[in-house]
Amino acid sequence: MIAYPNIDPEIVRIGPLAIRWYGVMYLVGFAASFFLVKKQLRRKQLSLPHDFVEAFFTWLILGLLLGARVGHVLFYGFTFYLNNPLEIFAIWHGGMSFHGGLLGSILAGSIFCRKTGQDFWLMADTVIATAPIGLGFGRLGNFINGELYGRVTDVPWAMIFPDGGSKLRHPSQLYEFALEGVCLFIILWVCKDRMPRTGLLTALFLILYGIFRITAEFFREPEVANIFGLITMGQFLSLFMIAAGIWLYRRRLKAADTAGAAE
Repeated sequence: MIAYPNIDPEIVRIGPLAIRWYGVMYLVGFAASFFLVKKQLRRKQLSLPHDFVEAFFTWLILGLLLGARVGHVLFYGFTFYLNNPLEIFAIWHGGMSFHGGLLGSILAGSIFCRKTGQDFWLMADTVIATAPIGLGFGRLGNFINGELYGRVTDVPWAMIFPDGGSKLRHPSQLYEFALEGVCLFIILWVCKDRMPRTGLLTALFLILYGIFRITAEFFREPEVANIFGLITMGQFLSLFMIAAGIWLYRRRLKAADTAGAAE
């Protein structure tokens, strides 16, 4: 057993306002992604409108936050929110879905690129290479909050979480930090300049994240009842991610072959 560090989720509180580690983690993730994206675009010497990246990230963040909330409502608490509709807007109570946030950011990014006449797949690949940074910091925020903890276990590194009862549990947030954050970032960053076609890195992200998430979910306490009594909601949604990634990878490769034949 390893003692849970029990870090105060609040860094500082001033009256009713509090700065929490969870929010700071996401801000750090967004900031790191923003600067790395700007660095990549400068290196590619693209001709972009002034303040394009700032506006692009504004759209992405808004799409992500809206999609994450809607996804949580639909995937993880539909009956509860159907009976308590005002709770949909109580975001301070928590409740964000990665899969919903991904869909929201993809939709927002595609609309913005269409409005500005930019290559969506080029921008998607540039951003997606940095996405694991935010994912990793987000999982550290979950760990500090003591939420999304793991299943009951007797492994030597098991912990007792404040809201998880008296039983020893997997620190599954740290597993996800390692897989979805560190490992995924290293793979994507190494591969980002080696893809023969735009869109392939985004497809690789979908496939690998889906695999890593499904793996981590075997150690994570399910938030809702298993689907068909077999798999968690996170695993179910991640299967669609993997399928979408495989479809996109094949489609973009086919597009590359078609373009090559036309030349």
